[in-house]
Amino acid sequence: MEAAHLVDTVEKLSRRMGRRPKVMVTKIGLDGHDRGSRLVAGFLRDAGMEVIYTAPWQEISHVVNQALEEDVDAIGVSSLATDHLLVPKLMTALRDADMADVVVVVGGIVPDEDVVMLKNAGVSEVYHPGTSREDIVTGLSGLIAETRMADEGAQR
Repeated sequence: MEAAHLVDTVEKLSRRMGRRPKVMVTKIGLDGHDRGSRLVAGFLRDAGMEVIYTAPWQEISHVVNQALEEDVDAIGVSSLATDHLLVPKLMTALRDADMADVVVVVGGIVPDEDVVMLKNAGVSEVYHPGTSREDIVTGLSGLIAETRMADEGAQR
């Protein structure tokens, strides 16, 4: 898929939302391998999303506080070690902060049995290495649209 099509996808979402979708890309725990997360942040930014990129080694409380402060629509957590096992704690912290409407996705090396655990914890999607730019941008756009449009309907 052409990059222009991805830009169009995000532009349509932006018009529906009245602003560009805002995504935080972060790494929690001790995993410092951030090449993949930097690439994904670039994909999202190039497609027209507003991206907040954090350095590696974030604490869950810091991620939640920054997500609240920045009013993000989604959080993408990158894991190339076993730090995805911390994501259920992130999900609990987001619910405790009244941010259960924030879409959370995980990208990286995640064993199949852990995908089930993450989805049961509330993670919307898990992207494995090799997932295309198209799948990431369109998938995340769809998840944000679904969540934000549902929120809009509930507020009416």
